[in-house]
Amino acid sequence: MDKIVVVGAGQAGASVVAKLRNAGFEGTLTLVGEETAPPYQRPPLSKKYLLGEMELERLYLRPLSFYQDNRIDLRLGARVSGIDRAGKTISVGDRTIPYDALVLATGSCPRHLPAAIGGTLDGVYVVRGLTDVDAMAPEFKDGAKVLIVGGGYIGLEAAAVAATKGLNVTLVEMADRILQRVAAPETSRYFRELHISHGVNIREGVGLETLLGQGHVTGARLTDGSELEADFVIVGVGITPATALAETAGLDIENGIKTDAQGRTSDPAIWAAGDCASFPYRTGRIRLESVPNAIDQAECVAENILGAGKTYIPKPWFWSDQYDVKLQIAGLNSGYDRVITRPGDKPGAVSFWYYRGETLLAVDAANDPRAYMIGKRLIDAGKSPDPNAVASPDTDLKSLMK
Repeated sequence: MDKIVVVGAGQAGASVVAKLRNAGFEGTLTLVGEETAPPYQRPPLSKKYLLGEMELERLYLRPLSFYQDNRIDLRLGARVSGIDRAGKTISVGDRTIPYDALVLATGSCPRHLPAAIGGTLDGVYVVRGLTDVDAMAPEFKDGAKVLIVGGGYIGLEAAAVAATKGLNVTLVEMADRILQRVAAPETSRYFRELHISHGVNIREGVGLETLLGQGHVTGARLTDGSELEADFVIVGVGITPATALAETAGLDIENGIKTDAQGRTSDPAIWAAGDCASFPYRTGRIRLESVPNAIDQAECVAENILGAGKTYIPKPWFWSDQYDVKLQIAGLNSGYDRVITRPGDKPGAVSFWYYRGETLLAVDAANDPRAYMIGKRLIDAGKSPDPNAVASPDTDLKSLMK
């Protein structure tokens, strides 16, 4: 194998090329990205970068010299328009790039509001890439009115930044509670109280009917008939896997680009990793939207391209920073039937332990790194401590590992 091409210069794509060189691949290695910036971290965009606490260069995953030193042909601002599977080439503008193995690390796309309800008005933003955050940053002025649509982690993180910078923040969530899709009512309650204590107006169980304004957004009408003024709007209503290139090429799609347990798509010369890829997990298939998954899956794919034959077994974990609270999540809570609340050792620290029957599935730990670390180790080891022991403040967390 002489030529490997990676499409998508995000966390997964950057991890693939770094691992390939580290594993001894000496052939031609090309990394193609649509953005003009070199591969960078996305999580700080809606947190420290937007707050002005992190400079642009600190976002970069590696300095530009890394790609030169490792003979990685980094092509930025380049859009791949098609894949010729028979000829094993990709099209970039009026050029073609040949490959022996192709990796799709195309990531995901934010959901936008429809134009019919004002989604294309000026002053309406999503939080996904560097250009999105740079575009909205001037709007963050003390006293400005911002409407945030969507009560998931992206919306809540944006609300925390806005409130910290002195804006008047209203967040609307169509579901009965914030974080309903991803967390238990206990976690939702914790973060609702946190945001309210910082002056955020949270409206649950009400949706957006339409945005108001001519040219630039000036407000919103909600489904309960109420109207709000807004200087700008941030939309955080989820993301979808970026599968258009793979679909056009005729690859199998199933909640993302469908891969086998090693990361190979329906074309044996094409692989996928990161947000865009779905893979076998337990009795079904999943797609994970997280930095740790992007790194681990990408590195597994890189090794498998070189013949390792490894099955990718994820160890899911996630995090979210809001105000002075760090939420760390271990495991996947899908299918839980009860939640055990355990107070932490410090004020404001708490963890929520998800069980299905007697099986521990996941842990949400807010400002409680010890509970997170123990919970993660238990889940990774397939161990489930007695829920009553978890609930008791007299139980030493370390004893749960026995």
